[in-house]
Amino acid sequence: MKILVTGAAGFIGSHITLELLNVGYDVVCIDNFVNAIQGINKTLMCPCDADGNAASLKRVEKLTGKPAPFTYCDLCNNDQLEQVFKKNQIDGVIHLAALKAVGDSMERPLEYYRNNLLSSINLICLCKKYGVKNFVFSSSSTVYGVPETFPLYESSRTGFNVTSPYGQTKYMTEKILIDTANKEKDWNVILLRYFNPIGAHPSGLLGEDPRGVPLNLIPYVSQVAIGRLPHLRVFGNTFNTPDGTGIRDYIHIMDLARGHVVALDRLRKAGNIGCEIYNLGTGRGHSVLEVVDSFKRVSGKEIKLQICEKRAGDVDCLYCDASLAKEKLGWECELDLDDMCRDMWNFQLKNPNGYASE
Repeated sequence: MKILVTGAAGFIGSHITLELLNVGYDVVCIDNFVNAIQGINKTLMCPCDADGNAASLKRVEKLTGKPAPFTYCDLCNNDQLEQVFKKNQIDGVIHLAALKAVGDSMERPLEYYRNNLLSSINLICLCKKYGVKNFVFSSSSTVYGVPETFPLYESSRTGFNVTSPYGQTKYMTEKILIDTANKEKDWNVILLRYFNPIGAHPSGLLGEDPRGVPLNLIPYVSQVAIGRLPHLRVFGNTFNTPDGTGIRDYIHIMDLARGHVVALDRLRKAGNIGCEIYNLGTGRGHSVLEVVDSFKRVSGKEIKLQICEKRAGDVDCLYCDASLAKEKLGWECELDLDDMCRDMWNFQLKNPNGYASE
């Protein structure tokens, strides 16, 4: 079974690609490097080798011993994307590609709406045109908006008081896929609402290597610990939480990647399921300061903090109930917060300058 992975060169995409190859799926990998670092190939100014192959996916190939064929593709360019469908017999899609930061989306709302919605619509339309009926979508806990009760269930209200354009694009794409699956009776769609993926592959070869100053907590902490950044900017200490910092449900990237594989297995084996929705998380929330303490514990490093104003769009607390995924998919998290921080620190030590270290 050949799976198209959009956003395959990114943090989440590379780990999912690795897991797909490990269990025997064939992959077609596409990305436009919008969320990736620059500087490995100084001519192309992107994280790829001289032939344009993504650095992260070359490492996937090294770890698996299997090919991860890559094509540069911007999903907003419909003609470019259609060439991928024409050249490959695609059986299913895992759609990850998107602009991805809550705070950044508050600064660039139109760019987020244009990129995330147009790319998804182009992809869904081409799936219909070429008869691709198995679709896994990378959704987000942000679709729950500002929750009134915890934990969050798949049946909890979505689309109400969503605080960021990023979250709105995830909610809108969910609606598009739900409506499509309701109309196209032979489509099989799974929406995975995941919470905050962190960590790295235990080998230290794969991890999160963002462009510029990190927008996510753990790569920011790890770069402070190794000396690339002077201090961690903590965005707000007046949230309605025990220590005043935001609480999130952090999930190890390897658990998350495994969740996509079992979702795809369900699409392949279960037949006509229509559209199903699953939370992927640990079911436990950790505050920013708890994450920092865990990272200090596993790294032995001090982390200097700078308390800043809250970012627009951030909510006090988010954590889920993931029991439905356990019941229907046989999936649950196996790794804890210390595992997440330990694996990220291992990646940072082995790659002090990210993928540009090699």
